[in-house]
Amino acid sequence: MEQISKDMIIGELLRINEGIAPILMGSGMHCLGCPSSQNETLEEACMVHGIDVDDLVNRLNFYLSIRN
Repeated sequence: MEQISKDMIIGELLRINEGIAPILMGSGMHCLGCPSSQNETLEEACMVHGIDVDDLVNRLNFYLSIRN
């Protein structure tokens, strides 16, 4: 099973599992289609949007654990 880390690029996360997009958007990241998001790490995006990166990483990994 793939594990998410805060240094992964947003574009990479979306390629791992398309179900990650609604989780990111529900967390306040509404710019997933933005070209810069394709080269931004999860940690950088969380910093810009004021989101706790560790909490989000935990939620994404939990999602992947129940989907696989």
